[in-house]
Amino acid sequence: MISTLHIKNIGIIDDLSIELGEGFNVLTGETGAGKTLIIDSISIICGGRFSKEVIRRGEDYSFVELNLYLPENSLAIENNIIVSREIHLNGRNSCKINGRLVTLTELKEFMSNIIDIHGQNDNQKILNSKYHLKYLDNFIGKDILDVKAKYKRIYQERQDILKELKANLGDDKEKQRQLSLLQYEFDEIENAELKPGEEDELEEKRKFFMNSEKIGKSLNQADISLGEGAIDKINDAIRAIEKISDLDKKYDNTLSNLKSIYYEVQELSRDISSLNSDMYFDENERNEVEERLDLIYSLKRKYGNTIEEILNYKEKIEKEIDRINNLDEYNNQLKNKLKNIECNMQDLANKMHGIRESNAKILNSKINKELADLEMPNSRFITHIDTVEFNKNGTDEVEYYISTNIGENEKELAKIASGGEMSRIMLAIKTVLADTDSTPVLIFDEIDTGISGKAAKSVGEKLKLIGKSHQVLCITHQPSIAAKGDENFYISKISKDGRTFTKVKKLNEDEVINEIARISNGEVTETARNHAIELRKSA
Repeated sequence: MISTLHIKNIGIIDDLSIELGEGFNVLTGETGAGKTLIIDSISIICGGRFSKEVIRRGEDYSFVELNLYLPENSLAIENNIIVSREIHLNGRNSCKINGRLVTLTELKEFMSNIIDIHGQNDNQKILNSKYHLKYLDNFIGKDILDVKAKYKRIYQERQDILKELKANLGDDKEKQRQLSLLQYEFDEIENAELKPGEEDELEEKRKFFMNSEKIGKSLNQADISLGEGAIDKINDAIRAIEKISDLDKKYDNTLSNLKSIYYEVQELSRDISSLNSDMYFDENERNEVEERLDLIYSLKRKYGNTIEEILNYKEKIEKEIDRINNLDEYNNQLKNKLKNIECNMQDLANKMHGIRESNAKILNSKINKELADLEMPNSRFITHIDTVEFNKNGTDEVEYYISTNIGENEKELAKIASGGEMSRIMLAIKTVLADTDSTPVLIFDEIDTGISGKAAKSVGEKLKLIGKSHQVLCITHQPSIAAKGDENFYISKISKDGRTFTKVKKLNEDEVINEIARISNGEVTETARNHAIELRKSA
């Protein structure tokens, strides 16, 4: 329930707080005092549309805050909840739930589970066809709950099997697609005939080809230098030292070293000559190396950072191909199990359909009776049940339709144009579904538009009844409705310093009698008070 409503800077509302009570809360008062602004403010905090023109003149923002108390909380947060929305002239929009910033969409979704507003600017779930089946099933109760629970269990089994089949490529088209892809990847790697370490060897060859001209020139120069000069010079040095080698041991050692160098240089010369003679440049081999490296780079982009990783990937997909080819037997077992489950689901879905069809007629009859009490005797409420594919609720899709006048076509609830009609239709539906509707707060605006005293009395009784299981807020101009209130509030306006302000006063019992008398007679007379007392007693 809403325990406190705080509104700031909306229309003629300056700064207003209302402490609401349980049960049926009635708002009455002067025309233009701000009653509808209060309902509009609640609509705004429920995520409704907001126009900057609504911001009070001279202010740059509007603010609405609700303190909610939800004793049986299904929303997974604490019982006391503070919800706020602040909107600025520059378009900045701040929404909070218990101090945590949320998006407008999150606020709207959260509040849709708490408040239904019935009037010209509606925000109620019951207009949304996706909730209609839930309302019908809640109305039916135990007769369908047991069947539905069985159905949901095997429906979940079906979902698990479908999920496993999809993972196991139980769908033949998906299986062939996956096999074709894997086989293509395997063949591409297999045909490449990759070898570990091959890339390094190719890179060395590529490096050689890129520097072949430089290598050839250097080898040739070294070969000439050694062959034409170095060896002869060393040989001349040996001959010179040989002449003095027997004179001193140090000369003999020098000779020995020169001879060693001579033989080493001869060996180096032969090696360089061999390298130089072997030096050649084959353009075809160079192209083959480049193409091979391009192929390796292409495979690395697809399958791994190294040849070793690519070969490991090939082994992996080879195993996956083998696994998929051997899945048929297991998948066939799953498919047979799926057929049996779907047969059972169809039986339970058919049973639920029959229960819904028969109870929909009862629901229609009860709501149409309520509509007649609300001075809408020619209205006809109809529950449409269409067959669709398997879903978590069976094979039924439910949507509510209404025809408000004889000879008119039935149409979806959301297409009702008149705010007064809509409010009474919602009241009829809520009266019938009161015990099964989990939305804790119901708000009715313009519900007494165009109805007589008898219908107004019936409206009051139904609102009082709904107030036993919900918190109800209602703006009314009818004394018979105001008389049914558990809590009554008087909305007025005052002028001060050239500005208009909305005021709210919670009425005591004597003030309630006076307000009912004022609504009945236009002024508080003894006769009007006596009539108000009688109305109050009948409540």
